[in-house]
Amino acid sequence: MRTSLRLLAGVKPGRYFQNGAQTGLAGLYTHDTPRSTLLFLYSTTLEKLQAAPEQSAYRQSVEAITRHRMAIVQAVKPEGYDAWLAQAQKTVAENPDHFGSVAKLGIDGAATWRVEKGGRTFIIQDVPDVVDQRLKEWDGERNEGAELEGVRTLEERADQVLSATRKSLEEAVTVNWEPEPQLTADQIEEIEAKIGAGLIEEVIQVAEGEARLADVMIKAKVWEGLEEKPAEGQWKYFERKSS
Repeated sequence: MRTSLRLLAGVKPGRYFQNGAQTGLAGLYTHDTPRSTLLFLYSTTLEKLQAAPEQSAYRQSVEAITRHRMAIVQAVKPEGYDAWLAQAQKTVAENPDHFGSVAKLGIDGAATWRVEKGGRTFIIQDVPDVVDQRLKEWDGERNEGAELEGVRTLEERADQVLSATRKSLEEAVTVNWEPEPQLTADQIEEIEAKIGAGLIEEVIQVAEGEARLADVMIKAKVWEGLEEKPAEGQWKYFERKSS
């Protein structure tokens, strides 16, 4: 069953799953960086749980399963990961202005910034989707031809402002950032088997939900007692009584 789910993932030479390919589950596509994404999400959840009392059952249970799954993911490293990590740390150290805590916009419109979670450093990159103009639906706007000469209003000069902004971005210093090495298909299947919660993309969805849920649970202070105490015997349903 699990093998058949991955038949559509487009396994590349060397047993790598093709990024963005179908996983076999409707609407769920192969993730490009599942390892670092899971470590970031798990670190985020653990960080949020610090706001809950240590003795609360909610914090203890979520921490236990989160640390367990994090250990499974950490134990599996792609080939060349240590060398890549050393180079990445060197690049960040040499370009502190580019990898700051505030998003830095690149030439291609991608934003990059550094985040500290649980003693780990994560580089977040927000890359805009490339839209093929040939596939865009026509919005009905007419082609007015070449631009008119002469004095123009501020509204008409908006495109000039955008051009000047793009030029300043192009003059900015660019940083050559190597992408994280990929996990092989066998390594991903190993993680999936040990966690036992479906495809790794499904595990990521669960981790995202858990990180969001932590905010709700902490805001509600679920470890505190109920404002209205339950009536005696309210939680005792149809218990089997021995004669």
